Amino acid sequence: MVEGIKVLVVEDEPSIADLIAINLKHAGFEPTVVFDAIGAQRELDVEMPDLVLLDWMLPGQSGESLLRRWRTDPGTAALPVIMLTARSQESDKVAGLEVGADDYITKPFSSRELIARVQAVIRRNRPFVPDSSVVVGALKLDEATHRVTFKHHSLKLGPTEFKLLNFLMRQPERVHSRQRLLSQVWGDDSLIDERTVDVHIKRLRQALEDAANMIETVRGAGYRLSNTSNL
Repeated sequence: MVEGIKVLVVEDEPSIADLIAINLKHAGFEPTVVFDAIGAQRELDVEMPDLVLLDWMLPGQSGESLLRRWRTDPGTAALPVIMLTARSQESDKVAGLEVGADDYITKPFSSRELIARVQAVIRRNRPFVPDSSVVVGALKLDEATHRVTFKHHSLKLGPTEFKLLNFLMRQPERVHSRQRLLSQVWGDDSLIDERTVDVHIKRLRQALEDAANMIETVRGAGYRLSNTSNL
């Protein structure tokens, strides 16, 4: 579960930092330890970790200030961060979460609590990644290679048509409204109206050639991908 997951530990007390790193290694994580905000930023500039354990009180720039800066930078805005602090007051915990921390651990803490919280935040922040390929009847789409074939014949799809087909194939036979397709494929862009879906459905059918009739229009409801048309 945790193999290959990189955790940046930002803690100015070497004994605590070493103990955290040892526990993370035993749990299968790959920790890197730095002792101040400058070192933390340097590490992020080289390689983005999967999670940061960030001490509230650091020499120079505080962990709170550093996290505020990360949350305003598009490159680190979604970086999972757990704050480490000796402050145990509820108001302090709330302040840490309001700054943008994903979780908050109060010192002293047990190794079991540390690992459990790290695993929980990793699970929450790692999106589900489906299998690279999906097959419906004789139609096959491979997300990794960006290839689509029908009866082993290669088809050429534009990037939007590929995303649209990918979504439809992962939920075959289900009817999707135009609004749902906009949300899932275009990301709810307010500048795009529902007629855009119709245009790209038409393009998708043209690109699918002999498999075009797999994309069905359900009057008054939307569209679905069905294999029954090619039985």
